[in-house]
Amino acid sequence: MISHKELFLLNNAQTSTSPNMLEVERAEGMYLYDKGGKAYMDLVSGFAVSNIGHRHPKVLDAIRAQLDKYLHLTVYGEFVQSPMVLFAQKLISVLPEQLNNVYFVNSGAEATEGALKLAKRYTGRSGIISCHHAYHGSTHGALSVMGNEDFKQKYRPLLPDVSFMTFGNEEDLSMIGTSTACVIMETVQGEAGIRVASAEYMEKLRARCTATGTLLILDEIQAAFGRTGKLFAFEHYGIVPDILLLAKALGGGMPVGAFIAGREVMGVLKENPILGHITTFGGHPVSSVAGLASLKVILEEELLNDVAAKGRLFRSLLVHPLIREIRGIGLMMCIQLDSFDQVERVSKLCAADGVVIDWFLHCETALRIAPPLIITEEEIRKACAVILKALDIYQQDAAL
Repeated sequence: MISHKELFLLNNAQTSTSPNMLEVERAEGMYLYDKGGKAYMDLVSGFAVSNIGHRHPKVLDAIRAQLDKYLHLTVYGEFVQSPMVLFAQKLISVLPEQLNNVYFVNSGAEATEGALKLAKRYTGRSGIISCHHAYHGSTHGALSVMGNEDFKQKYRPLLPDVSFMTFGNEEDLSMIGTSTACVIMETVQGEAGIRVASAEYMEKLRARCTATGTLLILDEIQAAFGRTGKLFAFEHYGIVPDILLLAKALGGGMPVGAFIAGREVMGVLKENPILGHITTFGGHPVSSVAGLASLKVILEEELLNDVAAKGRLFRSLLVHPLIREIRGIGLMMCIQLDSFDQVERVSKLCAADGVVIDWFLHCETALRIAPPLIITEEEIRKACAVILKALDIYQQDAAL
C-alpha cells in the first residue's frame, strides 16, 4: 500500500526538492506528534502562527460553537456576520485610534496586495519603496516588494516603480519623496534573519513619510500578537503606521489576514470604482471566532508579561563556539552560524532529538527561534540543551 509520504510527493505540489517530510498525526500546546507518538517541541510555531500553542482549548471551543451556526455565507463586505464584526471590534480596541478600519482577507500575502492597492488609490501616486531582504509574501504584487532578486528574476516583469532601501539606514530615507505612494516595511525584518532597527531610525522613518504625504505600511505578519514582547511591534517605537498588515498568529491556527487603516484611507475602496478590493472568503466566520478567541487568550492569560524574560533565558543558555551572534527581540530570534551546511545539519540533528527548528528565506546561515509564547522555562532549557548537543556533534564531526 502506498504511504502518505509517497502520496504527498506524488500528488501534492512541492515548494522545494527537499521538504521536511515530518508526518504529523496530531498537535497540542508546544508539541507536534508523529504517527509513532514521538513528540517534537515546536520552536518555530508553524512559522509565527501558533503564538498561543497548538489547538488551544478556548480556540477549539469557539470553533465548535460557530460550526453549529454557519460557515461561509457570501463574499466579504455584504452580509453582517457577527464573528467578523466582533473580531474587528476587539482588534480596534487594542490598536491606536488612527487604526480603526479592518479589511479581513485570507493570508499575509493578500493583506500586502490589498495594502499596496490602497496606498496607490488613496495617494494617487505610483512609487513604492520596500527594503532589501524584505519578505511580504510571494504573490505577484508581494513578490514585487520582496527584497531578494534570486526569488524574483524568473517571474518578471513585476510591478513597476518599486525601489529598495536598506533597513535601518537613515541616509536612505531621503529616497522617500512626494511621488512615493507608500513605504512598506517589516517592523522587525523576519526572513532577513531577525533584524531590529533603532528607535531613532523608526521615528525618522515615520517623520519622513508624514512630511512627504507617503503612507507607511508596517508589516507585522510575523511580529504581532506578543512575538516581540508587545502586542504589536511598533509599540516599541512610539510610532503608528498608516496601514498595518496582520496574518499568521491573527487566526489562532486558522487562515486569516488583515490590512488595517483609518476610515478615511480605507474609504477609497468603496467607490470610483466600487469593489476596490474584493475577496470571497476574507473574514471567514470560523477563522474570525478563532482569531477573536486567540486574541482574548493572549490578553486574559497575560502571555506578554514574560516574553522578554524568556528571550533572555534563551540568550543566556545558547552559548557555543559555533554561535556567532543571537539577534532578535522577545521570542523572535535567530542563531547566527557560519554556513548553510551547519544550519541544515543542526536542524536535522535537533529534529531527530525531538526539537523542530528551521532557518530563514533570505538568511540561510541562521537558525530560527520563535516558539509559542506559552513555552515554559523548563522547556526552554530542554530545547537549548538539544540545540547545544547538535552543535557539539557538528563540531566534533567537522574535526574528524
